[in-house]
Amino acid sequence: MKVIIAAAGTAGHINPGIAIANKIKQEEPKSQIMFIGTERGLENDLVPRAGYELKTVNAYGLSKKISIENFKRILKTLKGYGEAKKIIKEFKPDVVIGTGGYICGSTISSAHKLGIPTLLHESNAFPGTAIKVEAKKTDCILVSFEDAIPRIKNAKKIVYTGTPTKLKKQNYSLEQVKKMKQEMNIDTILPTILVFGGSQGAQKINEAIVSIAKNKLNDNYQIVWATGQLQYDNIKAEFLKEDLNIEYIKNMKIVPYIYNMEEVMNISDVIVSRSGAMTITEISNLGKPSILIPLPNVSNDHQLYNAKALQNVGGAKIILNNDLTGELLDKEIKDIINNPQKMRDMGKCASKIAVSDVENKIYNEIKKLVK
Repeated sequence: MKVIIAAAGTAGHINPGIAIANKIKQEEPKSQIMFIGTERGLENDLVPRAGYELKTVNAYGLSKKISIENFKRILKTLKGYGEAKKIIKEFKPDVVIGTGGYICGSTISSAHKLGIPTLLHESNAFPGTAIKVEAKKTDCILVSFEDAIPRIKNAKKIVYTGTPTKLKKQNYSLEQVKKMKQEMNIDTILPTILVFGGSQGAQKINEAIVSIAKNKLNDNYQIVWATGQLQYDNIKAEFLKEDLNIEYIKNMKIVPYIYNMEEVMNISDVIVSRSGAMTITEISNLGKPSILIPLPNVSNDHQLYNAKALQNVGGAKIILNNDLTGELLDKEIKDIINNPQKMRDMGKCASKIAVSDVENKIYNEIKKLVK
């Protein structure tokens, strides 16, 4: 099978594409797979690291405002359609797949014009621009949330598959959990709250945790906190103003980035995070209660819709970004951990939106398109 995968921008767009590529390679080792992206996004790191070829074209999001810069982006994006079409004609794929980013428009549209089967995967509960624009042209649209289905108009075919992720639920024994916590140098008894805001961190979440630490609110729970690489030094300096050493703050393990996220998520009791599509998928797969702070000012408020998918089944609480304070977050954390039955029930509810056998479902839809 020869496959082109269009994915650009964030890890939430690129990692599902890589997971799909890996599944195809697993089933058909002789397959040839190429990615198309831009020169600006994380695809330039993640795709080659995964062992796949990456070709880049021009693609930009466009503003509604009239400006010289926007006009330049329009011209570059139009040029990108020709670049994508050229790559597709030379590679001659059996199918073209889009998993997110502005790149999907030019790639899916070009493939359609060339008579090549197309498939789009939408990770968010509120579909993005590419889905809306390309729905009529795309042979099959795969969605991660059932809530997304009624929001996609004029589609030929929609299939609820979930989002592929490398992170899986692990049934660690109590002894294994104890050993992991000892290796992390954290308490083996206290409830563990995992806090993160993506690879770059989330300033508003970080400010709330700093407030919890300064006011010593977390006396009956511990926090494992990934600040984000860019914000770690600033937080370290902020603590020094209070004569606090970032490495020795009571009931807190503070790091720039968590590399063994699968282990840490599995042994945590509650997760506090943004609500990107991949994060929601991982939380539901693991069946963890969560407190979600959707990133504001993103297209169609899609992180809020993602968070509501968990909240609506009773698996999560939502705090809006503008409402977030250390005191409010501490209150919501304690409301969960001080009621063990509630914590268990939230975890079970979160599991309700987990989708099993995701990779096989996606691969089967691809095979239907490739004759």
